[in-house]
Amino acid sequence: MSSRAVLFDADGVLQRPTFDWWTRLGSLVPSDGEAFVAELMAAEKPSLVGKGDFRDALADVLRRWNSAATVDEAIEPWSWFAAEPEVIELIQTLRAAGIGCHLATNQHAYRRAIMQDERGYGGWFDRTFYSCDLGLAKPDPAYFRAILGAIDVPASEVLFIDDNAANVAGASAVGLRAELYDLSAGVPALIELLRRHDLPV
Repeated sequence: MSSRAVLFDADGVLQRPTFDWWTRLGSLVPSDGEAFVAELMAAEKPSLVGKGDFRDALADVLRRWNSAATVDEAIEPWSWFAAEPEVIELIQTLRAAGIGCHLATNQHAYRRAIMQDERGYGGWFDRTFYSCDLGLAKPDPAYFRAILGAIDVPASEVLFIDDNAANVAGASAVGLRAELYDLSAGVPALIELLRRHDLPV
């Protein structure tokens, strides 16, 4: 049985960084940039499920580290990404063939606004599921159950594609067809993956 719907992750599947944001963030403090970035990533987590404003969390970390950077300077790297045109074309091919295509991504409200409102991601998909809107994030199985309820397709007929093994495991736990894929493998590898699930690409 072929899949009736496909859930696409964003970072690493649909889009990739356009600049070295990790190095940029590490440069915002005079030393131990790696620990600083790790603290930023930890501070980001509550906002991914809609709890608190990421800008406020970012400001707190900057203060703790006595960074001279402004919040605007520190948050800018979260906008350094671009969608892969060939992947967008594949999604439109699937949709034209009657396959439901949905975005399933962990994002806070700041980045959601860039993707959905500024760059028009909503127009590429039938539905978009941002973790900050759902109040749930991958790899929590409840995240996937919420999406299944919204699209009303049995888990066994939904393909989920993500570059994170833990997220793939979370999707598998609720019965989705879950596959690990990273854009670094190239778009032909994604085409082959879709064809293995009898999808028309």
